[in-house]
Amino acid sequence: MDLVALLIQIVIGIIVVAPVLWLVGRALVSRDKAKFTDAIWIVVLGTIIGAIVGFFVGNLISAVIMFVVWLALIKHFFDCGWLKAFVIALIAVIIFIVIVAILAIIGIGILSLGF
Repeated sequence: MDLVALLIQIVIGIIVVAPVLWLVGRALVSRDKAKFTDAIWIVVLGTIIGAIVGFFVGNLISAVIMFVVWLALIKHFFDCGWLKAFVIALIAVIIFIVIVAILAIIGIGILSLGF
């Protein structure tokens, strides 16, 4: 496990994923339940747990484990049920894909940053 790469992944996740997750959570649960700091914790814990699980397990099994972990983190921090956590995650992923596509169209991407 490369700690520098993990730290970069956490920072990028906080900048890109946390705001999307927060806005979707705020729209679907409530302002009181979906706080921005909760979205940051979801991203940080999800990224760290994902790195650990990926290091020890790998492959399809780790993807299934991480799917459940991300849903559990959303459920816990946004104080909602499993179905609502799934809907929040699904909508956040769709919005994230749209943002990445827009950034790719205008020429801003991971490859242009030199990573």
